[in-house]
Amino acid sequence: MTKKKAPRAASAMPTALDQARDELFSHILRCGVLEAAPEHQKEWMDDTMQYISDRYPDLKPESLGQVRTLGERFCQPMVKRAAAAESDIIDGESDIEATEPEAEEAETVDA
Repeated sequence: MTKKKAPRAASAMPTALDQARDELFSHILRCGVLEAAPEHQKEWMDDTMQYISDRYPDLKPESLGQVRTLGERFCQPMVKRAAAAESDIIDGESDIEATEPEAEEAETVDA
């Protein structure tokens, strides 16, 4: 016997908040804001958030604040894994150093 599958729900339409967030992210990528200096990013964000608030008049100030916060986080540089690994090596806590003695022990036991 086969089970009856529940009918799929119609895909939900994105909310105004989702649309504003996605549009802001798109503007950030297209305008090259990620490479700009922080003071230029702030000026650009002020202008763009004014545009977003005009474009999405239904959004409340709290929602616009959320969109701005997400946009500012999106503009921040990523912490790269290599940079984190280098800082561990500088601090003397390298993962590689911790695994090397075990590898040497394994070789001597097998020999």
